[in-house]
Amino acid sequence: MTEQSAGVEIRPVTDLRDFSQCVEVQLAVWGYSDGDLIPKRVFVVASAIGGQVIGAFERDRMVGFAMSIPGYRDGKSYLHSHMLAVLPGYRNSGLGRRLKLAQRDDALARGIDRVEWTFDPLEIKNAHLNIARLGAIVRRYMPDFYGPSTSPLQGSLPTDRLVAEWWLGSDRVRRAVGEIDGNTPESGEDGGKVVERVTVPASVYGWKRNPEQRTLALTLQTTVRGALQSAFARGLTVTGYQCNAEGDGCFLLERLSDPDLGPAIESRRQNRTTEC
Repeated sequence: MTEQSAGVEIRPVTDLRDFSQCVEVQLAVWGYSDGDLIPKRVFVVASAIGGQVIGAFERDRMVGFAMSIPGYRDGKSYLHSHMLAVLPGYRNSGLGRRLKLAQRDDALARGIDRVEWTFDPLEIKNAHLNIARLGAIVRRYMPDFYGPSTSPLQGSLPTDRLVAEWWLGSDRVRRAVGEIDGNTPESGEDGGKVVERVTVPASVYGWKRNPEQRTLALTLQTTVRGALQSAFARGLTVTGYQCNAEGDGCFLLERLSDPDLGPAIESRRQNRTTEC
């Protein structure tokens, strides 16, 4: 935890005024138009029906939040973390990770073992947080998932998204968050063998900001989309993520022994009846 985030308190959002702050932070982070902006009442409902709205507060001022909604697929309930927002002045301080860990603590306390969310494969820092720092795995690619976006951060590109699967009690996640020792998902040595890599150059940020270079960003997005979709179709899973000194990111893919969860998670699933 950095000095910048040390005075920030993480707590559930329960007050109507604070739900309104969620909307303000959302607008400050993404710059959405009214058509894309999630209104206060959705945050209120998410909290009321079994989702999560967790805020990061410096005194009474919200500087970040995480919001999730209940999900159900393949006969199992889970949480879908729809938004994680941190104000610009508080980024790179570990605050986003603290919010995600608060989500994990709350979910585990309620007997929920999986949280999922979508993220842009071209956002290097976010990918590193999700995979290397939190231990999520990725097996699904959703082309243009949301349709056109009014956020300047999207750079007018299609809203391609990867789906992060965060198996909260798995050894993979427990290593990533520091609960047990072992290689982290950043190392790419999590009990398997990396068989493919997909690189995202740091220059993509500049390409997205500059209208004259957005064709370069679109070409990169198309290349990354094809590489990851091909890998997933062949049964590979993103299990690690690395960044080099130049800020380039790299997805690390391996073939997990279990087609759904991976070796560490499968082990816990088989032993679940004996756990307290």
